[in-house]
Amino acid sequence: MAPAKLFTPFRVGELELPNRIVIAPMCQYSAENGCMTDWHTIHLGQLALSGAALLTIEATAVVPEGRITYADVGLYSDECETAIGRVLDSVRRWSDMPIAIQLAHAGRKASTEVPWKGGHQISPDHSNGWQTEAPSAIPYATGEIPPTALDRDGLARVRDAFAEAARRASRLSIDAVQIHAAHGYLLHEFLSPLSNQRTDEYGGSLENRMCFPLEVFEAVRAAFPAERPVTVRVSGTDWAEGGWTIEETVAFAQALEARGCSGMHISSGGLSAAQQIPVGPSYQVPLARAVKAATRMPVIAVGLITDYVQAEAILATGDADLIALARAILYDPRWPWHAAAYFGASVKAPNQYLRSQPHQYPRLFDVRADD
Repeated sequence: MAPAKLFTPFRVGELELPNRIVIAPMCQYSAENGCMTDWHTIHLGQLALSGAALLTIEATAVVPEGRITYADVGLYSDECETAIGRVLDSVRRWSDMPIAIQLAHAGRKASTEVPWKGGHQISPDHSNGWQTEAPSAIPYATGEIPPTALDRDGLARVRDAFAEAARRASRLSIDAVQIHAAHGYLLHEFLSPLSNQRTDEYGGSLENRMCFPLEVFEAVRAAFPAERPVTVRVSGTDWAEGGWTIEETVAFAQALEARGCSGMHISSGGLSAAQQIPVGPSYQVPLARAVKAATRMPVIAVGLITDYVQAEAILATGDADLIALARAILYDPRWPWHAAAYFGASVKAPNQYLRSQPHQYPRLFDVRADD
C-alpha cells in the first residue's frame, strides 16, 4: 500500500517539511503590553512536541493599534522582540520544529475585549482601547465607533511597520512569515468592496483594492531573507452579497505568485457581520481547490478538518498541498501521532516520550528527536 500523503515530505520555498501537517496561528489573548508571557511558552512548547511539520505563531501585530485586543502579541518594539525571543529559546531547546509567524494588523476589528469577556469593541477613551483605522471610515458592525480612514502617511506607516516586523522576525531566526490578509482584518478590508470605499488609487477596481496588500507583501518580501518563505493567508470569500469573491481571490493569488509569494493559506469570512457561512466539514476546501488549480504555489487548506482520512483525502485528490490544524490540535495535541498510527506511518517524538509508543505501533516513533 502506498504511504499516506499526509506523511510525505514537502518543500515550501527552501523550507523542508517532514510531513504535510502544519499548525495554524491561534490567538491566545494572553500577552502583556504586546509581550509574550509564560503562557506562550506552555502553549507553543507543547505544540512543538506534536509531530507536526510547522508551528505558526499567532497573529502578531506590527503596530500597537493593530492588535485585536489589548492582550494580543506584537512585534513592534524591542520589548516585544525580546519577549518572543525568550519564548523561542525555551521551545527550541526541546524541539527542532520549524517556526513561522503571522504578521497582522486588525484594522477596524481592533480595540476589542478578549473573547471570554464578550469580545465587544472597546472605545478609544477606555484604558484598554484606542482609535481603530481602516481603508474607509466604515465600522464592522452597526453601533460601533467608526475607524479612521488611513491617509497616505498612514499607509506608509503601516507598510513600513510590516517590513520592520519582518526584520525583527529574521533576527529571531523565524523560519517563515505569513502575512494576514484574511478574517476581516486590515489587508482583507482593503481587498473587499464592502469595507473599501476609497476613491483614490487604493479603492474601486479589483486592481486598486489589491494595491495596498500587494505593496505590503513586497515590503515584507524585501525585508525578510530571500531564502526563507513569505506566504499569505487570505479569506477566499466574504460569504456576503457584494463582497470579496473566490474569483477575486484567484486573481490576488496570481498577483502574489508573480511577486514571489511562497504559498497561500485559504480561509474565509470574517469581514461582514452579514456573512452566511455554510459551516461543515471541509467547507473551505473548494476555495483552496480553486487557488490550487490556478497557481503553482503550495496551497494550505484549513477549516473543520478534524479526521485523519478527511485530511488525507484532501491531499490525495490534489485539492491542497498542506493541511492546517487549529482547534483540532488544541483539542488533541497529539493529532499527528494518532494520524501516523492510523496510517502506519512514523512521526517524530521527543526522546523523553519514546516509552509511550503503543505496542501495536512498533514503528510509530521511528523518526527520533536525535536523528
